[in-house]
Amino acid sequence: MIFIIFIILIALVFDFTNGMHDSANSIATIVSTRVLTPRQAVIWAAFFNFVTFLIFGTAVAATIGKGMVDLRVVTPTVIFAGILGTIGWNLATWFWGLPTSSSHALMGGYAGAAIAKGGFGVIIVSGWYKTILFLFLAPAIGLILGFLLEVAVAWVAHKKSPRAVDKWAKVLQVVSSALYSLGHGGNDAQKTMGIITSLLVAGGLLQTFHVPLWVVLSAQASIALGTLSGGWRIVKTMGQGITKLKPIDGFCANTAGATSIFLATHMGVPVSTTHVITGAISGAGSVRRLSAVRWGITLRIVWAWIFTIPVAAVVSGGIYLVIKLFV
Repeated sequence: MIFIIFIILIALVFDFTNGMHDSANSIATIVSTRVLTPRQAVIWAAFFNFVTFLIFGTAVAATIGKGMVDLRVVTPTVIFAGILGTIGWNLATWFWGLPTSSSHALMGGYAGAAIAKGGFGVIIVSGWYKTILFLFLAPAIGLILGFLLEVAVAWVAHKKSPRAVDKWAKVLQVVSSALYSLGHGGNDAQKTMGIITSLLVAGGLLQTFHVPLWVVLSAQASIALGTLSGGWRIVKTMGQGITKLKPIDGFCANTAGATSIFLATHMGVPVSTTHVITGAISGAGSVRRLSAVRWGITLRIVWAWIFTIPVAAVVSGGIYLVIKLFV
């Protein structure tokens, strides 16, 4: 029982690092365009990260918890190793300033530890289809929506004065940032809920897979606190490293990202919020001209995405094997 409580705490630490790592996704555009100060932005984002449980269900938690790895072979040690590997990858990419996916790191870590215990047969292949598909679709959806919104806004505002456009864009960007934070909290916190609920089932504390309210509230609170801590290294990359943003660009990018994440959460897909917002920023920036986007930085981010699942899986699998030497 003590070991299970300890793992739950570690899972919530992961949730905290998720919020810290991905806070840039929610606040980068609004800080970089100077619509809100960094302090105002993180408080705004953290609030909507937390209250999102009032809107979304737990479909993503079910996908992570019971739809990707055979629960019959899952033990507390498997989950412990998976979480440790995930946290390690999150902290490494945070240090390097790479906006990688905490979601895919968690899935890779969980799968890697399970494979180390029971072989590749523990993987539920059907549960990975949507996730792998959205690995490629998520940035594309964000890019296309960001581009289309930018074109639509430019058409509507072309006869307005720059000052008037900027004034309304700042208001809209605050609203769109809130929507994006809702989507981020709604999708990402559920991944931790799924892992904790799997742990409770594996430990015999739950007979069937259902997410208790205390798990929901603790996961939402942890990701919100992580967002409050800020991820300033990644803010710089996301906010101005990909393309130079104006308030109207930030509104288009955030709205495109939020729309994509809402859709994925409704479908129960553990989509990468990082992938979505990166694509959305690139799409919004490319309307002016393709050269406005620093595609070299975007490519560097894409390579980090590709390596996230396999590297997190290898790291977590190795951690599991080391733990088994002493347990």
